[in-house]
Amino acid sequence: MGRVPSQSVAPTAAATTRDNPWPLSLLTTNIERVVHRMSEMWVSGQVVEYQRRPATRLAFFVLRDLHADTSMSVSCFPGIIDSLGPAFCEGASVVIKCRPNFWKGKGTLSLRASDIHIAGIGSLLADIEKLRARLREEGLFAAERKRPLPFLPRRVGLICGSNAKARHDVEVNASARWPGLAFCVREVAIQGPRCVAEVSAALRELDGLDDVDVIVIARGGGAVEDLLPFSDEHLVRAVAAARTPVVSAIGHESDAPLLDYVADYRASTPTDAARRIVPDLAEETAVLREARQRCLAVVRTTLERERTGLSDMRSRRVMSSPAALLNPHRERLDVSRHHLRQAQVGRLEGESARLRGARETLRALSPRAVMERGYAIVRAPNRQIVHSVADVSKGDLIELLFADGSGVAQVAGTRATTIQKEES
Repeated sequence: MGRVPSQSVAPTAAATTRDNPWPLSLLTTNIERVVHRMSEMWVSGQVVEYQRRPATRLAFFVLRDLHADTSMSVSCFPGIIDSLGPAFCEGASVVIKCRPNFWKGKGTLSLRASDIHIAGIGSLLADIEKLRARLREEGLFAAERKRPLPFLPRRVGLICGSNAKARHDVEVNASARWPGLAFCVREVAIQGPRCVAEVSAALRELDGLDDVDVIVIARGGGAVEDLLPFSDEHLVRAVAAARTPVVSAIGHESDAPLLDYVADYRASTPTDAARRIVPDLAEETAVLREARQRCLAVVRTTLERERTGLSDMRSRRVMSSPAALLNPHRERLDVSRHHLRQAQVGRLEGESARLRGARETLRALSPRAVMERGYAIVRAPNRQIVHSVADVSKGDLIELLFADGSGVAQVAGTRATTIQKEES
């Protein structure tokens, strides 16, 4: 049944009765009026149930008072949260400047924040994030500046706490991998106000030793505030300036102080650091054994292949009987020699025949042949040939040349004889 129309609405909450209640909308309106009259205030609490949602007009998170187990939804512009960086996350303690906001539609009360500050440890974490960004811009975290760790260090420099479990983890696990590994240990304060100075001094000392090839800074996790010294700028820059490769084994998987970023290798735990700084002797021995077997297999395969190739080559005719390769050439050479000899003999016989003919012709044309038929040659005393009777006079001594000798005579007289030429 509805309220009687003629009945007036109670002016205050205390004036309401069972027969004259307030409508719910009137209650929410009065609550909204009271809430909106409240002034802006500062409220502290811890951030819970927060997730970043890009491209939204408002950001939402839940603020909880852990001491009273009270929580309330908070809204604000995303830029306010973005200005805080990674320090604003679930679990961060914050102080917010806000005003209560009541939504009549669902009757819910929330807070609208206009300013947020990280409180306590969160403030320090925010400063660390700013330092992280600055050091990254300087290039201290760049991968190209990180030095490779030695395959097998001569000595391992270890910086850890006094009687710390981290020392045991590094020494025992590293020695198990490579028995007889030498350590140079410096026990220092690994938390508190003396931590930065003592770790930095130990680092400089170990870095100055020539036989220390790698330095491990080990702690093995802890509360966030205990790890803050390992994000100190002075310590981070000391690690960056070291000439010896540095392994950071400070936190667990979820802990990442700035030392992890500047170190040459970031180990998740001290045990992980031990596995990284030295090889496993058993594994290396197995690798060498396997490599030796592979080499022997390759050598055997190569020898067998070469032996087979040599056997195939030796089985060829040219290798089993090398002279057989020369036989065709020898036969062609014999034929060529025979043809050459015949050509020479034929040439000599022809030339001999021509020489005999020339000799006979020369003999036939020679004066000696004429003289052999009974003629002689007459030479005057001046050894000139006498061609005419006019060339001598009575009383001249003349030389008569015969085919088989010569003689001297004196001209008793001369007589000219007319010789008539016959016309053919």
